[in-house]
Amino acid sequence: MNPPYTFAHNAHAGDLQTTYSHLSDGEESGVTVMVAGRVMLLRTQGKLAFATMRDATGEIQLFALASLTQEFEEFVKIHLGDWVGVTGEVVRTKRGELSVKVSSWVLLAEALHNFGDKWAGISDFDLRYRHREADLWANATTRTSLLRRSAMIRSVRERCWAANFVEVETPILNPIPTGAAARPFKTYHHALDSDFYLRIAPELWLKRLVVGGFERVFELGRVFRNEGVSPRHNPEFTMLELYAAYWNFEDMMAFTEELVAGVALDVLGATEVTYQGRPFSFAAPWPRRTMAELASEAVGEDVSVHTSRQHLVELLEQREVVVHPSWGPGRCLAELFEVSCEENLWDPIFVTEYPLEVSPLSRRHQEDGDVTERFESYAATRELSNGFSELIDPVDQRARFEEQARLAAAGDDEAMLIDEDYIKALEWGLPPTAGLGLGMDRLAMLIADEANIREIIAFPTLKPLRD
Repeated sequence: MNPPYTFAHNAHAGDLQTTYSHLSDGEESGVTVMVAGRVMLLRTQGKLAFATMRDATGEIQLFALASLTQEFEEFVKIHLGDWVGVTGEVVRTKRGELSVKVSSWVLLAEALHNFGDKWAGISDFDLRYRHREADLWANATTRTSLLRRSAMIRSVRERCWAANFVEVETPILNPIPTGAAARPFKTYHHALDSDFYLRIAPELWLKRLVVGGFERVFELGRVFRNEGVSPRHNPEFTMLELYAAYWNFEDMMAFTEELVAGVALDVLGATEVTYQGRPFSFAAPWPRRTMAELASEAVGEDVSVHTSRQHLVELLEQREVVVHPSWGPGRCLAELFEVSCEENLWDPIFVTEYPLEVSPLSRRHQEDGDVTERFESYAATRELSNGFSELIDPVDQRARFEEQARLAAAGDDEAMLIDEDYIKALEWGLPPTAGLGLGMDRLAMLIADEANIREIIAFPTLKPLRD
C-alpha cells in the first residue's frame, strides 16, 4: 500500500467523544467523519474487527465490518502503532462504545517498532528518554506532563505581558561566560577565529537593555551550564529572566509569588495541590526568612556572616563538607545553609540576605553591607528562583568582578570573569532595578507533579550511546 501525501481529516477523537456523548447504545448519528491517528489495539471477531485509534486528543474505537469496510482483509492485518486515516459514520455500538464505523481507510505510515504493552507502556527509562516519540504514545502521563509545561510557559508569558514587560531575545553565543556562577560550555567560531561560550544566563544583556531605556524586559530562553546531571539538573534548561527599573528586591519578591501562584491557578485551577503525595500550596504571600535565621535554627546556635570563619568551617566539617581555602565567612555560611536547611523547605519560601561574597551582581543591603538585597525562593526542597536589587555602581561592580577573577585563579571554575562591556554599560547609568531568574523546568516539575526533571523536558540530555 502506497501511503498518500495528505489526509484531510476533519475530526478528532476527543471532540467526537464530547459531541456525540448523547448517542444511546446501538444508535447511529448519520454523520460521516474523517479521523486519523495510531492504532493502539486491534481485535477481530470473524467478520468484525475493532481497533482503538489514538490521536492528539484522545481515543476512539474503529468498528469495521467485512460487509461494509473496503479492504477489510487488509484492515485486520494492521500492525499496532500504524497510522491510519479512516472515513466512516459516528455510531455507538450495542455494547456502548462510541465508534467510527469504517467505510474506507488508508495506511498513512507503518510502525516498525511496537509501543510496549497497552497497559504498562514502555518501562525502559533509557528507551523512554532517547525515543520520546515512542514514550508519548505508550505512556499517557508523559503527554500530560509536557502539555502542562506548555500551558505553564504560555501563562508565564501572558502574565509578564499583562504586567507591561517587553519580551526580548539576547545572544546565546557569548565572548565570555558571565551573568551567573557556573561552568560554561565552550565552542569555537571559525569565521571570527574566536572562542565563544554558550550563555549561562542572559542577565547582563537584559540589564543593558534597561540602561537603554526598556523599563521592564523579560526573556524566556535556554541557558547552558556544563555541570552534573541529576533528577533536578539538566545541562540545558529554560529560564525566565526579567528586570524592572525602579523596583527593589521586595517588589520583585511580591511579583514572583503572585506570578507563580497565578500560573498554578491558570494551569491547575487551584493554588492548593498535592506534590508527590504531600500537600503543597502556591498561594501568596510566601514567608520571608533570612539565610542566617534559617541556618541558626538548623545548627542550634546563632551564625551569620559575622561569625568567625574558623567556627563556620568547624560546623561544615561536622557535616562532612570539604571547605575550599578560598571560602570566606560568607561562602561558608551559604554552604552551611545549603547542607542543613534546603531539604526542609517545603511550601514556597523566600530566603533573603545572601552574603556579599556569593552575590557579585547584587546590591548591598542598606542595613548590613556584608549581606545583599538578594533572595532565592525554595519550594518542595529545591531552589526555584533567584532575584535581587541589582548592583548599579560600576566601580563597585568592577571590584566584585576582580574578586571573582581572583577566585577563578584560585581554582573556582564557577567564578565569573570581568565583563568590560557590561561595566561600560553601567557607566552610562543603570537606574535602581530589580531582577529575577525563575527556572521553568523546576516550576514545571511542581506543576506536573513530577519528581524527575527529565519527565518535563521533551528531549533531556543523555550520554551518547557508544558502539
